[in-house]
Amino acid sequence: MIPSPLAQAVGDLDEQTAVTLVEEKLAKGEAALSILEELQAGMSVVGERFEGGEYYLSELIYAADIFKKAGAPLQEELKSAAPATSGTLVLGTVKNDIHDFGKDIVATVMSSNGIKVVDLGVNVEHQAFVTAIREHSPQLVGMSCLLTTVFDDMKEAIQTIKEAGLRDQVKILIGGGPVDEATREYVGADYYCRTAQDGVVVAKQILGVE
Repeated sequence: MIPSPLAQAVGDLDEQTAVTLVEEKLAKGEAALSILEELQAGMSVVGERFEGGEYYLSELIYAADIFKKAGAPLQEELKSAAPATSGTLVLGTVKNDIHDFGKDIVATVMSSNGIKVVDLGVNVEHQAFVTAIREHSPQLVGMSCLLTTVFDDMKEAIQTIKEAGLRDQVKILIGGGPVDEATREYVGADYYCRTAQDGVVVAKQILGVE
């Protein structure tokens, strides 16, 4: 399928064109929801190029920024239209770690791919994950860290979810600088995601979204 000019502009990281096209579409009376879908299609193009090694982390962050800027004029109409999301992700940097850069990228990239993100912030208490799962009924839980010293906190957070009887309701994705497949096994998570785009691919697989 050939991307629309708007999706192509986002895919090509052409911020000015993307912003202009959104303004033109709104002026013509196009629905915010359909414009949002084109923006998301553009993020899919970016994701494919990232996976293919054509784009790197800096391009992924820039694309998410373009998505935010171009999508800003849609927000008012979207509030009343309530865009359909394909699923919900509860996300947080685990207890005793205050790094939010990677987590924030994940939140932005997931959101721009149609996944609702409940961001718990940094230094998140184990019980806060449990409370959020009960409140938001997510299909996915994302845990991030940048310190090897908090692997045990990550493990305990997952154990707390298990003890609350909620472990079977969610798939747990983990990521961060020092995290790898061995960490995933140690802490008891379901998936290790090396990059934000890996997280999107895994999330879409779990949610059954194309």
